[in-house]
Amino acid sequence: MRKYFITGLLVLVPLAITLWVLNLIIGTMDQSLLLLPEKWRPAALLGFNIPGVGTLLTLLVIFLTGLATRNFVGKKVLQGWELLLKRIPVVNSIYTSVKQVSDTLFSSSGNAFRKAVLVEYPRKGSWTIAFMTGVPGGDVRNHLVGDYIGLYVPTTPNPTSGFFLMVPKADTIELDMSVEQALKYIVSMGVVAPETFDKAPHIIDPAKVEASQS
Repeated sequence: MRKYFITGLLVLVPLAITLWVLNLIIGTMDQSLLLLPEKWRPAALLGFNIPGVGTLLTLLVIFLTGLATRNFVGKKVLQGWELLLKRIPVVNSIYTSVKQVSDTLFSSSGNAFRKAVLVEYPRKGSWTIAFMTGVPGGDVRNHLVGDYIGLYVPTTPNPTSGFFLMVPKADTIELDMSVEQALKYIVSMGVVAPETFDKAPHIIDPAKVEASQS
């Protein structure tokens, strides 16, 4: 009896969580329908709601925005809009910070969250997976001697929270796995390991690590 119950859980729990996440995403994106006049919404035209119409509208708006800002006129309009936002005291700090983060994350030329590494954390001899976010900047750079990199260490099983560390690059080991594989490994708490390895496993020599830190 217990065996059948566990088997049922293993089948239904991933399916239920997947449907819940999809429903949350679609429900959130469907809120874009509120931007339309009430008489243009599916509920008014057809007499009932159609889940996903707002999602299509959101994707269309994103696509058209990207298309419009690729030409000369669109770029000028965008520059004027950003200049206006930067003149508003509170909005300025929020918009600038969010834009810098989004530009870093989604830029095709950036390295943020495109490399998974091993790092000793939270104590010596204990290793975890982290993601490279860049290199230290500002006045921080003036106080760090050597080649340092910024790392985001996600928590398990919720990778949306974590810790930001700046460590010597020599103290990290770059992993031969994609960010998706690393995230899956973290979220599953190590249960779902990457399926294939292109290289032989890297053997961590504690003596070499200690020598690099000294």
